Amino acid sequence: MASPAIHRSSISSSPLQRLSTFKNPNTPISATTPLPSSAVSPLAKSPSSASSSPLGSFASDPIFSLFLSPDFDSTRFSSSALSSGSAASTAEKLQNGIRYLDNQLRSEVLSRHQHLLSQLSSLQHAELSLSAVRSSVSSLQSSVRRVRSEISDPHRQIKSQTVQLSNLHRTTELLQHTIRVLRLSKKLRDVMAVLEAEKLDLAKAAQLHCEILSLCNENELSGIDVIDEELGWVSEAGTKLRTEAMKVLERGLDGLNQAEVGTGLQVFYNLGELRLTVDGLINKYRNQGVKSICSALDIKAITAASGSGYGSGGIRGSGIPQIRGGAKAKEAMWQRTGTCMDQLHSIVVAVWHLQRVLSKKRDPFTHVLLLEDVIQEGEPMLTDRVWEAIVKSFASQMKSAYTASSSVKEIFTLGYPKLFSMIENLLERISIDTDVKGVLPAISSEGKAQIVSAIEVFQTAFLTLCLSRLSELVDSVFPMPARGSAPTKEQISRIITHIQDEIEAVQLDGHLTLLLLRVIGKVLLLIAERAEYQISTGPEAHQISGAATSAQIKNFTLCQRLQEIHTRVSSMIKGLPSVASDVLSPSLGAIYGVAHDSVSPLFKSMVDRLESCILQMHDQEFGGNGINSGMDNNASPYMEELQKCILHFRGEFLSRLLPSAANTASTGVETICTNLVRSMASRVLILFIRHASLVRPLSESGKLRMARDMAELELAVGQNLFPVEQLGAPYRALRAFRPVIFLEVSQLGASPLLQDLPLSVILHHLYSRGPDDLESPIQRNRLTPRQYSLWLESQGEDQIWKGIKATLDDYAAKVRAKGDKEFSPVYPLMIRLGSSLIENKPDSESI
Repeated sequence: MASPAIHRSSISSSPLQRLSTFKNPNTPISATTPLPSSAVSPLAKSPSSASSSPLGSFASDPIFSLFLSPDFDSTRFSSSALSSGSAASTAEKLQNGIRYLDNQLRSEVLSRHQHLLSQLSSLQHAELSLSAVRSSVSSLQSSVRRVRSEISDPHRQIKSQTVQLSNLHRTTELLQHTIRVLRLSKKLRDVMAVLEAEKLDLAKAAQLHCEILSLCNENELSGIDVIDEELGWVSEAGTKLRTEAMKVLERGLDGLNQAEVGTGLQVFYNLGELRLTVDGLINKYRNQGVKSICSALDIKAITAASGSGYGSGGIRGSGIPQIRGGAKAKEAMWQRTGTCMDQLHSIVVAVWHLQRVLSKKRDPFTHVLLLEDVIQEGEPMLTDRVWEAIVKSFASQMKSAYTASSSVKEIFTLGYPKLFSMIENLLERISIDTDVKGVLPAISSEGKAQIVSAIEVFQTAFLTLCLSRLSELVDSVFPMPARGSAPTKEQISRIITHIQDEIEAVQLDGHLTLLLLRVIGKVLLLIAERAEYQISTGPEAHQISGAATSAQIKNFTLCQRLQEIHTRVSSMIKGLPSVASDVLSPSLGAIYGVAHDSVSPLFKSMVDRLESCILQMHDQEFGGNGINSGMDNNASPYMEELQKCILHFRGEFLSRLLPSAANTASTGVETICTNLVRSMASRVLILFIRHASLVRPLSESGKLRMARDMAELELAVGQNLFPVEQLGAPYRALRAFRPVIFLEVSQLGASPLLQDLPLSVILHHLYSRGPDDLESPIQRNRLTPRQYSLWLESQGEDQIWKGIKATLDDYAAKVRAKGDKEFSPVYPLMIRLGSSLIENKPDSESI
């Protein structure tokens, strides 16, 4: 209670009372206590700012500004003032500053006198209110102590009774759960008791078993004597249930029985052990697959089963025993491999069957799909897990067999088609057995490719071996670098037989067949290269005046042998897919090209010789009007020479290449030589018609001789070269040209025979019916028939027509220059034919 008195005494001695004794409170500060000039120097610069903010004037003063700094140190300030030598002036300035601040404070207090008095009154009222509050708080504390003492005993009683109630409730729950467990245990005993008499309801028993254990675990019933006694029996029942359920499940998987598999899975689902059980089954099947693969390639076991022993050198430096090359060991290897494929098939199908049932079966109470309880999102399917392990083990064993055992490498390399067939058969059987609509297949396309790639090392070795065998055979038939004689028919037949055997060994598999065909393509290219090297060249190879030389006979033989290879290999691939033909087309084309090149120079020489005979036509007289010239039954001299050449070519050359042209045509087999002869026969007819159309003048008797020569030509070509009826357009042109030369000019424009003749032939023939003023392109350009014929070879019908049109324009200019009013009937016909046929008729073969 001393605090109010102290407060009052402090107020009585405060500056407020001293301020009240001033005679004139409004007197300016400078009048009462003037400051020295040094102390007010900052104010002198700005009087207005001094009255409003003394601290602002101090901030600009070099001495007072130090006191405003947050890191002001009085000791350091004093030391500085003493060391400066003006300590007295500094002390005086500080005294003036203190007096200035004191005046400012007094001025502030006087200006707020009424406000300060009101605040003092508020403090007195607050002190009285605080005393009342203290009294009330003390009274409240007394009341709280009294209430606390009154309610503590009831609270203790309520707390005790609440604990008793909780214990009673827990005891009641334990009794209820215990009774529930005992009832379920009795039901389980009843279900298990029918095992001897009836079929045990495994799913119901498993559900009861799982429910009993769940109640005991969730409600912590262990420790209750009656419960512990029952749990011992329940545990034994659970073991029995698992054993019986596993028997049913494995029996269902072995027999692919969906009902039994579903029953077994439902039991383990009710037991809460479905995922654990399925994982165990998958591991078992995975281990079985790996073990089967390892057993199939167990060299020691194979050797022991075949009774062949290791023999000398039977164990290599790596410690791997080598199989002797006996038939028993090879048969044992293939038998064990086949058994492995059967086991892998059974394993994959069983796992797929398990996965299929899981993907279809739902729990009858919760409707949960069993597969969702086994496989979580993002995890691989069951078949993928097993197949991945099988492929990994198979690839590892195959790689080890290839690198560590030369015997196994030899067996699988030589018998790669059989090994590949086993793999393909395994994949096909799995695909067929697991092809169910709406169910995922056991193996994806990627999985199939993985196991096939595991034996690619043997595939490469097999194809390399095939290439080596065939290449060695080619080397023996076509030795290098010596140019030996042409290969015999038996040698070529042996090459073809080997090729056919290789194709037949793999033809059941399309992919392997294509790979082998690429190897065969390389062999055919090698044959073409070696055969090309053996072709005889030089003058002897293409002379046509005498009998066939030895070089020509060798070329003929080489051509026939290559033709035989081309024909028989082409026939081999006829039954294969079209892609097989695409693979071998370049190689067969190379064979064809070499065969063609071996005799094509000879055929070119023969065609050139026959063309020289035809060119002699222009040395004959076809413009005479003598009756004897038209009635002479003898052929023209050039035609007789042409016939002699054809007979000579037939007897000396073509008979060796084509024993019977008629027989070749009748069989319909087009060979390289028949194609060359066909081309030569067509060329002879084309050249004859071309040069016959250039003959000018052509009288009536000349037309008869020309017709007779055409008949002789047709007979000579048909009997000695190629059946003319099979030559197509050249033969139709020859047959059409014969009657055309006898038509009148007026009949030519509408004759249907013109459709079988090229435009250039018709227009060139019309020159023979025109006046002398109408010069032909030969006359206009001063060319020989051979030169003009070569020019025609290089031009199309449109360019030929341009050359003819130039001569027609020259003729029209000459007529106009003479003042004639009419043109020759040939002129408008040629203009019309040239204009219409170029637009409406496609280009015919150039003559």
